Amino acid sequence: MRIVVALGGNALLKRGEPMTAGHQRANVRVAAQALAGVAAQHELVISHGNGPQVGLLALQGEAYKDVEAYPLDVLGAETQGMIGYLVEQELGNLLPFERPFASILTMVEVDPADPAFADPTKFIGPVYEREEAERLAADKGWAIKQDGDKWRRVVASPEPRQIFQIKPIRWLLERGAVVVCTGGGGIPTMYEPGTKRLIGAEVVVDKDRASALLAEQLEADLFVMATDVEAVFTGWGTPQQAAISVAFGRLMRAIGLEGVTHHVLRHTGASAMVAAGISLRVVPVSGVPISTSSGRSPSVSTSPSVSTIIRSSTLRSSRTFPGQR
Repeated sequence: MRIVVALGGNALLKRGEPMTAGHQRANVRVAAQALAGVAAQHELVISHGNGPQVGLLALQGEAYKDVEAYPLDVLGAETQGMIGYLVEQELGNLLPFERPFASILTMVEVDPADPAFADPTKFIGPVYEREEAERLAADKGWAIKQDGDKWRRVVASPEPRQIFQIKPIRWLLERGAVVVCTGGGGIPTMYEPGTKRLIGAEVVVDKDRASALLAEQLEADLFVMATDVEAVFTGWGTPQQAAISVAFGRLMRAIGLEGVTHHVLRHTGASAMVAAGISLRVVPVSGVPISTSSGRSPSVSTSPSVSTIIRSSTLRSSRTFPGQR
């Protein structure tokens, strides 16, 4: 199988943990132990977040006043090298010496007209108490937003349009390499309007969306997003926050959907996506052929409540990737 695993930036550096090289290496080592078995049996592509890391580099850059701070695209490239090195080394310590590795500096195109430029949403850097975050925002001209019970800096996060290094990534996979790429959502780049001149963009692309695009373009069999979040929650960031685990049935009853199972909800999600005009790709599992619903007019037999849930949580991006069914 061809598997894409996206490691969250906060999985590599746990929330609230001091941002030291030692802590990052220790967390990468834990991730490598989980990934080694996958790499031993499958083609493996690893992407990763960089929110804490790029925020730290930005803070370090601002502390040195003799030159202007480096832009976010350059900082993103730095984090790809740093994290790629750690992943290669720790995973390489667990796999045969003959298994090749490659970390690819990966540029991702964004649209300079994307409305996200006017609405910063992507968290970067460490967490702060509200008072300190507001002080830093005033001093440095940051935009800030609440992240759980803390506050963080936010920057624009436009949609990824294409991955420029997809051909060499595919070439390496076909030759047995474990590839680390599209780190931090990719190095954000864009064409100057009316030209084919590529320049950097002062944004951070969402890692999960860029990784989904990566999985789609590589025709991956499986796409996994790993993060430090303990569970899926209802009421996130409120006093009523509660993890959904074995309480799924109770949750369905509470919103008037008694009898709806995980299986039903999953297929309802696929039906809702097709009804919304989103193209789905169906991936065979264990060699069993599965027919797609492409070209047919789907029938969505569900209550408005389920459609609302699906649309609010699943249909945020028009992009899809293998494994969404």
